[in-house]
Amino acid sequence: MGAQKNVIGNDIGECSCKPLTGWYRDGHCNTDDSDRGSHTVCAIVTEEFLQFAKSKGNDLITPAPHFNFPGLKPGDSWCVCARTWLDALNHGQACPIDLEATNVKALEIIPLELLEDRAV
Repeated sequence: MGAQKNVIGNDIGECSCKPLTGWYRDGHCNTDDSDRGSHTVCAIVTEEFLQFAKSKGNDLITPAPHFNFPGLKPGDSWCVCARTWLDALNHGQACPIDLEATNVKALEIIPLELLEDRAV
């Protein structure tokens, strides 16, 4: 797999290695056709976002050791599904994002302007 691009046209940056994130668990929001959720948005999660995701059936808080998942806390960076982030935005619960670590594939679901408005 070659270097994937971010939403601003550069090679995708690192989202998080602690905790280790990404569809490939490589620290980047890289993706492929088997990633049905499009885990392409590098989110800096907030308590509000975590609770919103949990209310929608995506518990990112509770550790799952059998998946080597420590559970997230506010301030952690994590590659989240583009539709989940957009849904949170539409409900006033979107968290900040890292544009340099957000995959260009997120633009298939979220307009760049919306991402830019939440960029840190």
